[in-house]
Amino acid sequence: MFEKILNKIFSLIVFLRHREVPAELKYFVRDTYHCRFRQFKYFFKDYLVKKPYKTVAFQGEFAPELQFALPFAYWHYKNGTLKSTVASKYTKELYFFSPDHQEQFDTRTNEGNYDFEIPRILYSHDYDMSKWEPVPLKDVYANDIYKFEKPVLVIANRYNMEWDGPPISFFSIEVLDKIIRSLKDKYTIIYNRPRPQNITMDNSDIYELNDYEWLQQEFPEVILMEDLFKENKAGARNFNHLQLMVYANASKFLSIHGGTATLASYFGGSNIILSKQGPEHYFNCYQKLYPQFSNAAIYHAKTDEQLISYVQQHYI
Repeated sequence: MFEKILNKIFSLIVFLRHREVPAELKYFVRDTYHCRFRQFKYFFKDYLVKKPYKTVAFQGEFAPELQFALPFAYWHYKNGTLKSTVASKYTKELYFFSPDHQEQFDTRTNEGNYDFEIPRILYSHDYDMSKWEPVPLKDVYANDIYKFEKPVLVIANRYNMEWDGPPISFFSIEVLDKIIRSLKDKYTIIYNRPRPQNITMDNSDIYELNDYEWLQQEFPEVILMEDLFKENKAGARNFNHLQLMVYANASKFLSIHGGTATLASYFGGSNIILSKQGPEHYFNCYQKLYPQFSNAAIYHAKTDEQLISYVQQHYI
């Protein structure tokens, strides 16, 4: 009952203060107010008592975990108030700082995205986050194993269901061909599109793009992330661990919106993100949020043509 009353109050605030927000996006703004309100009850524990008490648990999708849950947990670690963390499989390396991390969830859920115990969830009109600290993944996982003669460029692709429909934002074979031909002489290109067995799945199906076979035939010089995992020279404990080590030695990324782009934005350098549609566009996530992960230069391409243009401008 109390939650329903709160939602009505926050909806009224949004109606009065944010009339310009499209109706289908207003609930993101309402949820931001809900998250802010929840944090008031922790004021004394967070700022006056400051003893380990907080358990940060998250079962949502990979992108909001990287965007909000992980930096929230790291803030509590730096603040001296983190007791433990709970997340999905293959996340221990992300929460390397946690005194007690449990990989409790076998799947990620959409319901898990709406955890109002975190100061921000999903998209927001306000990214001035007081309990948010960027996690130094690049510093922690930099290594001498995944170094090459030429600078490393990671192409992080995905070909998934989007909004219960077919894939919308992805690097097609045609686009990959143009990109790789223009960059292969300047960079060591590592191609990454994780298969279902290597990650914790959510509610989005992964489809077959036939990109692996095409790359092996047309561009054998391109290194496949899954081949690095098979070799596993660094002794990675899981595919996510390998990604962290490879990405830590890269400074150029091409990625797709969602968790793919969020992870790539954690490692400095520059990241060209292909995102053709989504609430991120309205809330200016790529300008306001993504640069905060590591001060990376973020370039948001809305079309394949704009993507190619950014590659030519910034990577050649």
